[in-house]
Amino acid sequence: MGRYVARRLLQMIPVFFGTTLLIFLMVYSLPGDPVAGLFGDKGASPATIAEIRHKLGLDQPLLKQYWDYISGIIFHFDFGTQIRNDRPVTEVLGDAFPVTIQLAALAFAFELVFGLGLGVISGLRAGRMTDNAVLIFTLLIMSIPVFVLGFLIKLVFAFQLGWIEPLVSNDQLLSEMIAPAVVLGGLSLAYVARLTRTSMAENLRADYMRTAVAKGLPRRRVIGVHLMRNSMIPVVTFLGTDIGALMGGAVVTESIFNVKGVGGLIAESITRREGSTLVGLVTVLVVVYLVTSLLIDLLYAVLDPRIRYA
Repeated sequence: MGRYVARRLLQMIPVFFGTTLLIFLMVYSLPGDPVAGLFGDKGASPATIAEIRHKLGLDQPLLKQYWDYISGIIFHFDFGTQIRNDRPVTEVLGDAFPVTIQLAALAFAFELVFGLGLGVISGLRAGRMTDNAVLIFTLLIMSIPVFVLGFLIKLVFAFQLGWIEPLVSNDQLLSEMIAPAVVLGGLSLAYVARLTRTSMAENLRADYMRTAVAKGLPRRRVIGVHLMRNSMIPVVTFLGTDIGALMGGAVVTESIFNVKGVGGLIAESITRREGSTLVGLVTVLVVVYLVTSLLIDLLYAVLDPRIRYA
């Protein structure tokens, strides 16, 4: 196990540098000048713009900018400076990430509880009316775009029923985060439910299930231990990769509900072409993806004792 973990950690190094390099090149190759955008329609003298660009290192070749950026992260944990506010990007990240982590945690809990619940019910009743109802419901959720679902929830529960606030306040209260969490986790809920249903329906026909029943084991143990553990492996894989997707995919949801998190900051950074802020955000998300993928691989051995890592 230790050798496998060490090998995976070493494999993360080129993946990290490769993904961050591609992101950096794409962001800084976009048209437009973020420094000139600071002055708006009033504009500024070319000398002033050149001085600010030199101060920020934007007049250097792209590969030199990338090396300065990545070496600052590795050796000094410095993600650069936000251009428009002249704030360290680490402070900006420190303000945005706790909000998105709270939102992603609520969305993850929502899809975990309801997705697994619907999937288990549907899988145990495969081919029956309950199963068909769950399949139709999840197909409906998967067919609705996120921005449409967010608009519908605001229209019905905020403007018509008055049960929720249409926008999240600056305090980011837990009660205000429930609606955006439902929108953010809705699509993943449908995938979790369908994946759980399919996996359980297949394992119900497996030989080890017939053997467990033939031994006279209690139904609760047959389902809870034998069936669930083997059926959860593909579900855990999806849930593990979905953690990073929830944090990075909150752009639309946070924009709809005015959540001051990573998603809203990414959208704002793209609009203002804040390269340092955008690259810093995506770099952290890359690390989240790499770490969660490693943890999920290690969790396989817990769910299935037959899996061994050399």
